[in-house]
Amino acid sequence: MIGGGQLARMTHQSAIALGQCLRVLAASPSEPAAQVSADIVLGSHDDLDDLLAAADGAVTVTFDHEGVPLELLTAMEQRGVVVRPPSTALQYAQDKLLMRHRLAELGLPVPEFVDLSGDVAAAREALIAFGREQDWQIVLKAVRGGYDGRGVWLIDGDEQQALAVFDEQRRGDTVLMAEQKVPMARELSALIARSPHGQGAAWPVVESIQRNGQCAVVLAPAPDLDEQTAQRAQQMALRLADELGVVGNMAMELFETADGGLMVNELAMRPHNTGHWTMDGAVTSQFEQHLRAVLDYPLGDTTARTGAAVMANILGAPQAPAMSMDERLHHLMARMPEAKVHLYGKSERPDRKVGHINIIGLPGQSMDHVRERAERAAHWMSHGVWTDGWDPHEKETN
Repeated sequence: MIGGGQLARMTHQSAIALGQCLRVLAASPSEPAAQVSADIVLGSHDDLDDLLAAADGAVTVTFDHEGVPLELLTAMEQRGVVVRPPSTALQYAQDKLLMRHRLAELGLPVPEFVDLSGDVAAAREALIAFGREQDWQIVLKAVRGGYDGRGVWLIDGDEQQALAVFDEQRRGDTVLMAEQKVPMARELSALIARSPHGQGAAWPVVESIQRNGQCAVVLAPAPDLDEQTAQRAQQMALRLADELGVVGNMAMELFETADGGLMVNELAMRPHNTGHWTMDGAVTSQFEQHLRAVLDYPLGDTTARTGAAVMANILGAPQAPAMSMDERLHHLMARMPEAKVHLYGKSERPDRKVGHINIIGLPGQSMDHVRERAERAAHWMSHGVWTDGWDPHEKETN
């Protein structure tokens, strides 16, 4: 697996259960996967020699991020390395503009967009024309590399703001595009897996709640989602994976529009934050499924174990609590024994994903109840403060 982050760390856990050894290409011994995996190659995903060293003797190469340059992926494939997903598919998760064009060609619903990657003067004029056409209700995006809100600029009717962002980014080497700001009801995610022989499997469609451009909470399944709309989202994702030749997991992030329609926002071809709930809430977790897919095993059952599962990210607080993470974990376990905690071995800093919590609803428990407990637990782990004012050191327990 190329990349030593938390996705590789959690994939390693599933590899052990399947009797596999997951070798990880990590940038440093302190990365989440490098802390726990037995077979580590230290190096850079931007260096072909390091990539080939990681691939040497491996059955297949897969990824916990989309950052490997396309020319290096193709160079590996030309040397006989089995890359899954292949470069011909992964390029669409790396390049938002390429992805928009391909999805539009396939007739999938996407926001209106404009290419701002050409000559600076012509691109600026194209931005002005597009912005005025959309009443400047637009989003500027870096075509490559944006993640967790970075590389995305929301323009709320302000032409001068849009032009200032454009001018600043184009002075560097950032390639930009613009698209309409979709009037949406909420964000959804359709997570699927596909094997090399075309077997596909889809988990229930979930709702993703974003804060400051980051996924903060996932509700599985998406509450009150029309069954036909959910099936349409799953079929869109499965069809696209077939068209692109995806092997492994693919998350299709979607906007549910105010009128009940769907629009494709982003793609990821790897395990995904919106699938973390599957570790405790589905028959087959996304990490086991990704391995099954890239190793060409039959895919696992994606049925949810419950009618209400909630994943809440543990995000670094503005100021790390004086209480250690281990002590916070102790108190959480005492107060909420049903909380399933997954920590990544990361140091705390503001807004950094350092772990997540899954709470799986029991029969009769509502999504609102499960969500409230998951968010309260995640806030405690982030801030060392209970949102209801409970004091873990008082004699009375809740």
